[in-house]
Amino acid sequence: MWNKIEGASREKLGETQLKRLQDTVTRVYELTPFYKEKFDELGISPKDITSLEDIQKLPFTKKQDLRNHYPFGLFTVPMSEVVRVHSSSGTTGKPTVVGYTQGDMDVWNEVMARVYTMAGATAKDVVHNAYGYGLFTGGLGFHNGAETIGATTIPASSGFTDRQIMLMKDFNATILAATPSFALHMYEAAKKSGSDYLKDFKLKSGVFGAEPTSEGLKEEVSRVWGIDYHEVYGLSEIIGPGVSSNCKHSKLLHVNEDHFYPEIIDHKTGQVLPDGERGELVITSLTKQALPIIRYRTGDITSLHREPCGCGRTLVRMESIVGRVDDMIIVNGVNVYPSQVEHVIANTEGVTLNYQIIADKKGHLDKLDILVEVNEDVLSDSVAEMEKIKKDIERSLANNLYINANVKLVEPRSIERSMGKAVRVVDKRV
Repeated sequence: MWNKIEGASREKLGETQLKRLQDTVTRVYELTPFYKEKFDELGISPKDITSLEDIQKLPFTKKQDLRNHYPFGLFTVPMSEVVRVHSSSGTTGKPTVVGYTQGDMDVWNEVMARVYTMAGATAKDVVHNAYGYGLFTGGLGFHNGAETIGATTIPASSGFTDRQIMLMKDFNATILAATPSFALHMYEAAKKSGSDYLKDFKLKSGVFGAEPTSEGLKEEVSRVWGIDYHEVYGLSEIIGPGVSSNCKHSKLLHVNEDHFYPEIIDHKTGQVLPDGERGELVITSLTKQALPIIRYRTGDITSLHREPCGCGRTLVRMESIVGRVDDMIIVNGVNVYPSQVEHVIANTEGVTLNYQIIADKKGHLDKLDILVEVNEDVLSDSVAEMEKIKKDIERSLANNLYINANVKLVEPRSIERSMGKAVRVVDKRV
């Protein structure tokens, strides 16, 4: 463990959480007109928070609230105390803007040090960081965490795949930090260049995140690079990467709940769900200074689990993100998550995990095309074999997801690659 609080008793952890929650509620009530108005509308004040269960009395915060107060309207410190600003991609409308005091940066570095420690990294390691640098929190978040544990850090950033391969090999990188889709893209480039990746590279572990990923894709990244796969979850509105990650003992992700209090709610009713049930993840920041957020609705679908972990950490664990409330697509009345489609593809022989889902209209009905790249060996197979693979995927989608889709097998590397998050869904209906 990086910090002993990761293995603290649940009683001690609860005491820490309550004190920090009370401080945060007081902070936003006194310093943020937005929250004071929300609290007053509900008839509550900071003194009403006397237990962790009382968090359910507090209002939710949504992404639109941050956009409505763009850029710095929800900050609780003067700009003279803000040492860093990041923002989301802002694909629609204004981006969400987040700020950090030096204290916030210390927390971020702390939780990312925990991430690397769970992945087995130490000061002796060389971290190849292939996350993009800039307003996106990924690059600098992973970078600072690696430096915090004393590792040698290579700020490779995203893109320039051939250079990435060369640096990773020549600098003897032992830890890879990247999105899983880019990690596979790098492998394809290494294989194409003729590199004997198992001999030429020294990688032992990887920290991957920034996009929902099926078990099949995780296993593929781990297999082709011959490394341990460690998943990292985070979001800029809360801190960036570092909200949770998994250790070698479990696929569930330890939530750093001394800094981030998690809840699972029914996204339609807002009611808190019991442990083990899937719903929308809601997070309250407990230690943020520049931009503390109360009950932030992440839109991510997951579940919480409190069973003991073999690593000794007592932190609550969360399931890998199944999908998002807002990127779930509804096809003729059926809810479909990209990760579910990916799971079907991952269990099919002869295809890669590079795919794209295209939703469109045919008359008044929805139609779904799924482009799937075949591997190079299949290209030489017969038309009959290709047709069998196509039908197998379509049958599995119908049997498991109850959707009728037209699967189109395409050549290797014909689907455009992303240097960041993979674009899995193209919805032409909107």
